[in-house]
Amino acid sequence: MTFLIPAKTMKGIFHIAFASADIDRAILFYGEILGCSRGRESKAWVDFDFFGHQMSIHRVSSKVSRPRNYYNPNSHIPANHFGIVLDWKDWHEMETRLRNTRINFLVEPHTAFEGEVGEQKSMFIQDPDGNAIEFKTFQDMKNVFAVCEGKCA
Repeated sequence: MTFLIPAKTMKGIFHIAFASADIDRAILFYGEILGCSRGRESKAWVDFDFFGHQMSIHRVSSKVSRPRNYYNPNSHIPANHFGIVLDWKDWHEMETRLRNTRINFLVEPHTAFEGEVGEQKSMFIQDPDGNAIEFKTFQDMKNVFAVCEGKCA
């Protein structure tokens, strides 16, 4: 199927929204620990600037079920996650920030795909509601969408 305007030529920002039974704890996590600034808010929700993208957290009265995570059996990486690709310097600053808060890493900071197309540094944490968040970086940001020849790892 051919579209008139390829998606890669459109400009926009990403938006994600999810529920929290303890929005005050979510505000502390995203605001204080990750350093995201708050945007609009009401008694029912709060917006955050998640590294230039809009994140909305909605207050719910019942306990939020922690998301079930499925893991890649070869890497133990949670399949269900969201995240941000930071530049090299910012990723290392975030690693230091997270270590200083003594946060538990879901996946410790590491190098993935070492020596291959797409080599990257990656780390995973969980927010208070169990959502997996990945922070990754590439020494050369052109490799974010690099295509490997043959079989990828």
